[in-house]
Amino acid sequence: LVKDEWEVAQLQDAVDSTILGFEDSVREWGNVLEHGERWIEGTFWRRARAAGNDVGYECIVAGGPHATTLHWIDNDGPITPGKLVLLDMGVENRSLYTADVTRTLPVDGVFTPEQRDLYDLVFAAQEAGIAAVHPGVPYRDFHQAAMTVMAHGLADMGILPCSAEEALEKESGVYRRWTLHGTGHMLGLDVHDCAAARNEGYLDGKLEPGMVLTVEPGVYFQSGDLLVPESLRGIGIRIEDDVLVTDDGCRNLSGSLARTADDVESWMGSLAP
Repeated sequence: LVKDEWEVAQLQDAVDSTILGFEDSVREWGNVLEHGERWIEGTFWRRARAAGNDVGYECIVAGGPHATTLHWIDNDGPITPGKLVLLDMGVENRSLYTADVTRTLPVDGVFTPEQRDLYDLVFAAQEAGIAAVHPGVPYRDFHQAAMTVMAHGLADMGILPCSAEEALEKESGVYRRWTLHGTGHMLGLDVHDCAAARNEGYLDGKLEPGMVLTVEPGVYFQSGDLLVPESLRGIGIRIEDDVLVTDDGCRNLSGSLARTADDVESWMGSLAP
């Protein structure tokens, strides 16, 4: 699970190519309303093949309510004005190391107020998760840090049927109805690196310098979920970055790709036709 300097450089190379693929996709934004999810997938794949070896896993291009399906890989739906599109994509470089990055973008280039509020919650959860990544701490800590923020945010929105503290109790976990997955995984030659590793060295282990992991909290409101406001149903948001554990903390390998709502809007405005 610990990467040497050469391996870290390969992962950074894969991340850099992935960022170029995201940029290519937004530059092609003028075509997505006509051609839908498949256009974004094809645009990114072209970059992956030109700059690296291939995509590291099947691209997830999830417009509107498709984003509430964790692994939407059909990529055959429409891109609709006023909605969001979740892009989970990664280049596998020529040395076969892969990136794994997710951004959720407003189709119109600007978030609605409700979309922004939900995006800001996910971003705050991710920031808490990244802040918990440093050597010597239990692997599971970054997930708990992110979920604590998420549970309190869902409580503040009036969505939780109980307090955040009650929701976070092991016996409850009711917030998981809307978060659906763990906050991350190790990254390397495999997108889920050493996924079959023994628990004592992975899930129950401690972070060490040289480990690279994803930090990717998300929130998902199904279209038919009567427990959330109607205006939020059918929205899925995830933000994912690739993070290197360093000697004194961590470094976000994909941090140069726009992350905050303001930066996403500015970035899209500078690239989209």
